[in-house]
Amino acid sequence: MNFNSVGFLVFLPVVVLLYWLLPHKGRWILLLAASCLFYMSWNVWLIGLIFITTLTAYTSALGIDAAKKKGTKKIWLAVTLVVCLGLLVFFKYINFILESVTGVIRLFRPGQDDVALDVILPVGISFYTFQTLSYVIDVYRGDFKAERHFGYFALYVSYFPQLVAGPIERPQTLLPQLKERHFIDEEDMLSGAKWLLSGFFRKCVVADFCGMFVDKVYADLGAANGLAVFAASALFLIQIYNDFAGYSEIAMGSARLMGVKLTKNFDRPLTSTSYTEFFRRWHITLNQWFTQYVYIPLGGNRKGTARKIWNTLIVFTLCGLWHGANWTFVLWGLVAGIAVSAETLFAKFGKMPRGESVGASSGEKPTAALFRRIALFLLFTLSCVLFRAQSLGDAGVAFRQMFSDWGIGEAYLNAALSALGMSAGQILQLAVILAAMTLLYRLTEERPGREGRLCAAVRTDARENAALFVYGILAVALFWLALLSSGDVSGFEYFQF
Repeated sequence: MNFNSVGFLVFLPVVVLLYWLLPHKGRWILLLAASCLFYMSWNVWLIGLIFITTLTAYTSALGIDAAKKKGTKKIWLAVTLVVCLGLLVFFKYINFILESVTGVIRLFRPGQDDVALDVILPVGISFYTFQTLSYVIDVYRGDFKAERHFGYFALYVSYFPQLVAGPIERPQTLLPQLKERHFIDEEDMLSGAKWLLSGFFRKCVVADFCGMFVDKVYADLGAANGLAVFAASALFLIQIYNDFAGYSEIAMGSARLMGVKLTKNFDRPLTSTSYTEFFRRWHITLNQWFTQYVYIPLGGNRKGTARKIWNTLIVFTLCGLWHGANWTFVLWGLVAGIAVSAETLFAKFGKMPRGESVGASSGEKPTAALFRRIALFLLFTLSCVLFRAQSLGDAGVAFRQMFSDWGIGEAYLNAALSALGMSAGQILQLAVILAAMTLLYRLTEERPGREGRLCAAVRTDARENAALFVYGILAVALFWLALLSSGDVSGFEYFQF
């Protein structure tokens, strides 16, 4: 059940309505049942994988909590890692491993046949596996007490708003909220509606519109000139950002309607002025996961610059592999790690401003910051070729076109537009859509006020107008989604991860 489907437009209001009608003690049952139904809408039998993962983590955490010896705790932790990571590796990476091994064998036996298994990739397996692992590891470290209520723990693993594409929540953040008694709050409802509106706009308007041109070029890279390939790659960066940020915002909005606050997963990454800052703003919960459970255990930045760079390269390579079972993703992660490491060296030797966000120094002139943002966007556009290409061969063709097939004149420009499948009217549409995209964050921005509440939008004298505005916009959004869902529904890109 895609978020941008008629089914979800019925499913969500029904679940929210029943949630508020039921007494507190029955709400977890409703949410768990709804979450199972939501996941089974893709494939009924794959719910068994979540059950195995959930049962393994639940049992292991209780075992760790009860164990007196550290060795016993390690055994329980190892059980979780073997089972949960084993399922992830088998379903997501087994064919990648077989293909890679077959490629090596072909170096010595050219006639070696392809070997592949007919395995279905369970939607969202990377997300709920990482969320489950964070729970067991936190219990092992003593950062969180094992949850003894199996129903609440199962809900933590399978909570439908963020089940298939995050955000990846740590148990300290999500589990207490699922157990807490919630009451209908006007600000939660208003904020939830705004997140939903922003998310649907990002996905159904920005991402899907850009995706039309990206798909056309990448379907036949050899026929597109350098400008077309570069434009498609730049549009893909915008597409993938709005696709994933859109999902995250719909998830946040859906949960907020029931009083639950999910972690913000994106913080305007396209305004970053360095790779380091970009990855602090992009897919925040995944980067925090790798920092907490891989980077810091490897030594982090505590053992010198050389070790820090080595750890950074490992983490980003693994992050690339997490995104997909393809060497293009591995290379993308390695390139990102090299870029972040280079910035570390530049900062160390005084070539870049220091601070929490490299390149975001408050003393930097606006023109310099703008130049750095443009430069970063161009560099990241190039790296997006690896993220979008289906193979290293396709990536090679894309780079060849971008670095060789350039020209000037009306004929060259028309050829680029033809390869993109873009008309003059669509150029104008794109400009309007991108302008609207840059203002979306203002819709959901929460400014600190009394007790952390929203500011002017919810003042008493503005409540009626604000509510009217939100309801009107939501009606437009629902109308758009109804039209979209009458044809082929465009799935979310990150469902494949």
